[in-house]
Amino acid sequence: MADKKHIYFMPGLAAGSNIFEYIDLPPDDYECHYLEWLIPESIDESLTEYTKRLSDKIIHKNPILIGVSFGGILVQELSILVQPIRIIIISSIKHNKELPKRLILLQRTRVYKFFPTKKISEIEDFSMYGINKLFKKKIKIYNKYFQIKNKVYLNWAIHNLLNWKSDLVIKNLIHIHGSDDGVFPIKHIDNCIEIKEGTHAMIITKAKKINTILQEII
Repeated sequence: MADKKHIYFMPGLAAGSNIFEYIDLPPDDYECHYLEWLIPESIDESLTEYTKRLSDKIIHKNPILIGVSFGGILVQELSILVQPIRIIIISSIKHNKELPKRLILLQRTRVYKFFPTKKISEIEDFSMYGINKLFKKKIKIYNKYFQIKNKVYLNWAIHNLLNWKSDLVIKNLIHIHGSDDGVFPIKHIDNCIEIKEGTHAMIITKAKKINTILQEII
């Protein structure tokens, strides 16, 4: 149908588009498209250059962009190039002033450069040595949703998340955030739609509530 609204979804850092598996919008009204992370050409590829490559995947004019966590930052950057009619960020930030102090400390000390990101790509190897069922369950969930384990990508993504500085003023942006988000605590977040007991993983755990909100605001 020509009058369908085209929605492009951008997952969070290292996540695959399957994090949106519980998002269910009426197919007669919306056509959903799922963006995936590209591997950076190098650790030094700028966020602007990366976003330009990613924008080539958006083939419809004036789409709706929805991004989760670091994906929320990406859709804000994409908005410069693709002129969306609406941007929705979930469990994300609108500017670096919404970063918590512990992440600002990582940014300023640059300790994050010493993170053992190579070990993340090997995390499935630990599942066979799991001490208890809870540990094994967490590894299974991790492997299901967090699919990008490339070292260059992980180093690039962590650097750009912590060092993102934006002067963008996006009038058509809506921010949905959980009251119990442990990555970006809501006390640092301005002007958002709050989901009670929503964690940083609420795109999965609170999908029913998010579905309702999306249909109200799109």
